[in-house]
Amino acid sequence: MPQACFAYSSVRESGASDAAGLPLGLSVFADRAHLRDEMRDDAQAAGFRIMRSEDIASLLEGEARPLGEVVLLDCPVIDGAVLAALARLDLRAANTGAQLVVSTTVEALDDVFACMDQSNPQFLVDPSRAERVIALGRVLGKVPQLRLRELGEADRLVLLRLTEQVAQIAERLDRLGDPGQGFGPGSAFRFEAFKRDFASPAANLNGAPAGDDGARLTRQTRPPLPDPRLLRRILRQRQLRARFFDGDLFADPAWDMLLDLTAARAEHKRVSVTSLCIASGVPPTTALRWIGQLTEAGLIERVEDDTDRRRAFLVLTDRAADAMARLFVEIEVNAARLI
Repeated sequence: MPQACFAYSSVRESGASDAAGLPLGLSVFADRAHLRDEMRDDAQAAGFRIMRSEDIASLLEGEARPLGEVVLLDCPVIDGAVLAALARLDLRAANTGAQLVVSTTVEALDDVFACMDQSNPQFLVDPSRAERVIALGRVLGKVPQLRLRELGEADRLVLLRLTEQVAQIAERLDRLGDPGQGFGPGSAFRFEAFKRDFASPAANLNGAPAGDDGARLTRQTRPPLPDPRLLRRILRQRQLRARFFDGDLFADPAWDMLLDLTAARAEHKRVSVTSLCIASGVPPTTALRWIGQLTEAGLIERVEDDTDRRRAFLVLTDRAADAMARLFVEIEVNAARLI
């Protein structure tokens, strides 16, 4: 298949232009000069108008110069000055609506994640050049009133393959909400509002008869969370498969994350973003995308460390904890029926 080219013939037909046809502004901040030049060149090839290409320290300058609609930032090492620059950029982006793409390392991920809690940036961990270009494409999908040029045939083939992969993921998510798969209309895994707040008319956990009006108004009691030792054992068993089979055959990062966070909640522990990425069993950048998906779905949430504002953790929401508890109760009931 011929290599697709996403370069654009002119500014007015740019793939990175707004509704008026003007090129979108983009700023690049990186301390490594060669990488800063590479990021700038890729952005220009995509049709962005480069507004700034500077080191991270320039973000702390007194004059608030424009950033543009998109900001690319690379910060592999964290110190006090970098943290201050990131916090300032995070606040500015949140106020202006600029889209951030932030690349970092595994070692610095927790610190970077903790200090960028306002702008909902897209995080990349030790990304390749291709991953940065893909991130730019994802940014374009978020920019309002974007005017795209007509795609060539080679571009269409590439996008079709990407669409097929997205469709497969969507089908898997849909199955999570299929009553036939064990997740009924009230399950949190349907990625919509949790509606089963009250007991079923047919029965309730207090044992009231089906016709009792009081029973219908009795809020169900959440069953206890499963034994964390059981959850850790399941996670270890899932990880063992990679010794004998290609790990990609069984990748299910969302489920592994939910198992890990459920165990942590039962153990009264909080989980760092780096730890959760490791538990997912997929590359950190992929894990971060799933963390974003689970957060948008209302299944996990970010909490700040009360004793150290430079740290943040990820925890199950009450809604997700309720769903996990009920799921394992149902599994236990079904297992008992088979005995």
